[in-house]
Amino acid sequence: MDKKREKEIYKVTLLGSLVNCVLVVLKFVAGFVGNSAAMIADAVHSLSDFATDIVVILFVRISGKPQDEDHDYGHGKYETLATAIIGIALMAVGIGILVNSVESIIGFFEGRQLERPGMIALIAAGVSIIAKEVLYRYTVIKGTKYNSKAVIANAWHHRSDALSSIGTLVGIGGAILLGPKWRVLDPIAAFLVSIFIIKVAIGLIKPCIDELLEKSLPKETEDRILQIILSEPQVKSPHHLRTRKLGNSIAIEVHIRLSPSMSLHDAHEITRRIEASLKAEFGQDTHIGIHMEPEK
Repeated sequence: MDKKREKEIYKVTLLGSLVNCVLVVLKFVAGFVGNSAAMIADAVHSLSDFATDIVVILFVRISGKPQDEDHDYGHGKYETLATAIIGIALMAVGIGILVNSVESIIGFFEGRQLERPGMIALIAAGVSIIAKEVLYRYTVIKGTKYNSKAVIANAWHHRSDALSSIGTLVGIGGAILLGPKWRVLDPIAAFLVSIFIIKVAIGLIKPCIDELLEKSLPKETEDRILQIILSEPQVKSPHHLRTRKLGNSIAIEVHIRLSPSMSLHDAHEITRRIEASLKAEFGQDTHIGIHMEPEK
């Protein structure tokens, strides 16, 4: 990882940490003072955001280390691991909100009276929505620019927190404005938002599992790799193509056939050009292994 990329990832993550820290305090105070279970759940969600910010800061630093004797392919998968941790944390928060909301809904219909939330909880939800949506947009732009899955995952964590606060805003607003019979809107909204949170978590975790289990790159990517290899007219029958993700980079291994009368120097020049073309397409950190065989 180059220094500029590392610096920008730290910058956006530290900004997110600061915003999350402020929101955690604001939401917990508003939740307890305003008697809002939904706001307290929202505070827990923001607390998970803050915790995963720390994870990103630690793991991105590790993933940026160059290859060494113990890591021939570098440390890119540490960032994948960080993304998986974020997804798991998000899943846990989503399940927790779902369980709490179901318990509240069941209790309401069994006759348990829900407390009326205070206006401070409604205000805190509005502040959270604005702050987290702005933070999401800023973070996802930076994550896309610097090709960081962990930063993009963290951006979605910000977005899920904003959507969670929308559900909280609707629930609290309904409970305040519509009276005791509608206070169940608070846990119902929390339940619906928890479903979305779980869905986002699955979307983050699955690609990480695929990478950690060495799943091949998509077919269209492998087809593009073969197209680049065959752009060298003297290359015949590329085969045994193997691909995988390595954090932000990829690894490519392939066998190619060349004329048996070709000099070693010419064969080397062909493989050098193929490597240069593949790195121009997929990034300079791409790991490439080309095995040459005589043409049959």
